[in-house]
Amino acid sequence: MPQILPVILAGGTGTRLWPLSRELYPKQLLNLTEDVSLLQATIKRIAELPGMHLPLVVVVGEEYRFLIQNQIVELDLDDQITIILEPVGRDTAPAICGAAVYALSKYDEDTLMLAMPADHLISRPEVFLQGVEQAQKLAAEGKLVTFGITPHSPETGYGYIQKGEGNEVLSFVEKPDKETAEKYLAEGNYYWNSGIFAFTLKTFLSELRKHSPQISSAMEGSVDKGRIDEPFFRLDLLSMEGCVSESIDYALMEKSDRIAIVPVDMEWSDIGSWQALWDVSEKDKDGNVVHGDVVLEDVQNSLVRAEHRLVAGVGLDGTLVVETADAVLVAPLAKAQDVKKIVARIKADEKEAYRLHRTVYRPWGSYTVLEEQPRYKIKRITVNPGAKLSLQMHHHRAEHWVVVKGTAKVTCGEKTFLVHENESTYISAGKKHRLENDGVIPLELIEVQNGSYLGEDDIVRFDDVYGRDK
Repeated sequence: MPQILPVILAGGTGTRLWPLSRELYPKQLLNLTEDVSLLQATIKRIAELPGMHLPLVVVVGEEYRFLIQNQIVELDLDDQITIILEPVGRDTAPAICGAAVYALSKYDEDTLMLAMPADHLISRPEVFLQGVEQAQKLAAEGKLVTFGITPHSPETGYGYIQKGEGNEVLSFVEKPDKETAEKYLAEGNYYWNSGIFAFTLKTFLSELRKHSPQISSAMEGSVDKGRIDEPFFRLDLLSMEGCVSESIDYALMEKSDRIAIVPVDMEWSDIGSWQALWDVSEKDKDGNVVHGDVVLEDVQNSLVRAEHRLVAGVGLDGTLVVETADAVLVAPLAKAQDVKKIVARIKADEKEAYRLHRTVYRPWGSYTVLEEQPRYKIKRITVNPGAKLSLQMHHHRAEHWVVVKGTAKVTCGEKTFLVHENESTYISAGKKHRLENDGVIPLELIEVQNGSYLGEDDIVRFDDVYGRDK
């Protein structure tokens, strides 16, 4: 059997899980069902694959690169994983193609690629591993294999795959209405489309060149013109900008005559909504899924999640309540799919809550906005040991730093000096400055910004160890 190259697709924003999932902190990075994130759970699952498999590949948008890297480091696997950066999102077909072309430069064309999303839950991993073994055999025969999930309800939120004799695929079906989904369930040969695929590099690239030549050509160029930026591989921007945006289903799986299906009953969920999370989560005696500091009285069949403060509920049934530091969502649980409409409204109103949490993660640490008014903003900044911010300047704001934990190494203009706990320093507008933590414990400080404009885009970088230019 050929070696397996696992490829994890870690893009997507999970808007239906707002306000917990945000554009710059998407659901694959969240701990929703266990003490690790969905991405970390996927990586750990892959580590259980029997036999030999190659170091896995994670394909991710450039804006998530340090968040993804930090989660991989937490698993102590950073030397066993390649992170491919997409400069622009173009859906799953270009993402998988980019990974395949990159892999072909390193491995044999008969290498088996196992491609899967980073944000799915699989409660029966042993069944998944059995499915992988079956997919290996079919892929070795030149098949493009898709994993079909045995349905247990007439779900209208998933696409379906119609199975014929053996492992034959008769058709791919769009998300159906309730009546059609009930019909599929009764017929017994329809499976949920999982978005998990297996094929050899040779078969995949040959079929993609045949059925979607524009995608294969653009992504071959993007890899050829890409560059290594340790620990990342950066795909070429101009090549990807010229690539059409298309899912692997539309670009290939619905066109090829070499498709096979492996049915699996592995208790799978894409956790695509709060309702889906309620479905798969452990419930109390009243059917409630509760997280955080929550007090309930006469509440049934609800999901109540508190992230930062006490949340109390009385007399609720089938209700969704999610509290974060800067937003609260309340809705009937049955309307969970419509959360994306709220996110669209927030985005249209240009409110930052669709993009960011109050705590924002950076490669050097994080900052939390404590208060913001028209001419001032207060932040708590945490700088990891050994990390440093860019050498930078602001046109419209001055900053006052008060160190509350650790020791800060500060560059301001031509001077570099230390600021200890309970000490402070002032950075005037227009002055080049840098903040560093040379210590062994996290550096924490309070930053007070004053000025006519306090946006995060008021920054000019002169030097940055993380390769950022804005």
